[in-house]
Amino acid sequence: MEEITVIKPKKRIRSLDFQEILRYRELFLTFAWRDIRVRYKQTIIGGAWAIVQPLLTMVVFSFFFGKIAQIPSDGVPYPIFSYSGLLLWIFFSNSISNASTSLVGNRALVSKVYFPRAIIPISSTIVMFLDYLIASIVMLLLMVYYRIPFTFSLLLVPLLLLMTWVLANGIGLLLAAINVKYRDVRFALPFFIQLLIFITPVIYPVSVSGKYRWVIALNPMSGLIEAHRAALLGHQAINYPLLIPSVIFTILIFIIGALYFKNVERFFADII
Repeated sequence: MEEITVIKPKKRIRSLDFQEILRYRELFLTFAWRDIRVRYKQTIIGGAWAIVQPLLTMVVFSFFFGKIAQIPSDGVPYPIFSYSGLLLWIFFSNSISNASTSLVGNRALVSKVYFPRAIIPISSTIVMFLDYLIASIVMLLLMVYYRIPFTFSLLLVPLLLLMTWVLANGIGLLLAAINVKYRDVRFALPFFIQLLIFITPVIYPVSVSGKYRWVIALNPMSGLIEAHRAALLGHQAINYPLLIPSVIFTILIFIIGALYFKNVERFFADII
C-alpha cells in the first residue's frame, strides 16, 4: 500500500523535527555534496582557496598588529597565534554566510517541493569542515616550524569545532529565515562580521581586554576561540570560566534560531 504523508499546521510552538531530518538524510548529503562541488568547480587552484584566505589574512595581521601595533600574543609567535584564531573564525563566519543566503539561493526547490527546509542552511555549512581540514595543513606546518609540541589537548579541537558549527547553524537558521522576507541580510551581514572580529579574541588575547573583559565574554566565539588556540598551541590551560558560558550561549542561540526557523517555515514558499 502506498504511504501517504499528510501535512497540516500545528497550533503549538514547533521545534525542529530531527527525526524527519534524519529520514531525509540522503537529500541532506546530496545538498552538501553539491555545495562542495560548486565551491571548487572551475577554480584555478581548487581547494587551496581554503588556505589562501586565512594565510593572507594572517600575513596582514602579523604585519600590522604583530609588528607595528606590537599586540601581545601570550608568549607565542604572533603568526601562529593569529592563524590559530583565524582558522576557527573563518570556519564560523563562512558558515554563517553560506547558511544565511541558502534558502534564497534554492528558491525553486523551496517553493515547489516539500522537505524539511532546515536541511538547506544546515547542509550548506558542511563544506566548511573540508575548508577547515585543508587550512589545518598550514597550521600543522606552523606548529612544526615554531616547534610547538603536539599534546593530548588536541583531542579537544573536534569538540570545539562541533560547538562552533552548532553556533553558526543557530545564527544561520535565524538569518536564513529572516533573509527570505528581508533581503537586507546579505548586505548587512558582511559588515557585521567585520565588526564582530574586533570583539572576538582573534587578533589579540583575552588577557588584554582589561575592564572590558565582560564584553568579550558575551561573545560566545570568545571562549571557543581561546580554547581552540590553547588546545592547539598548549601555551596555556583551557580557560573554562570563559568556555563554559560560551557553550551555554551556543546552545541557547541554536535553540532560538531553530525555533524561529521552524515557526516561520510555513511562509517560505509564499514569500520567497
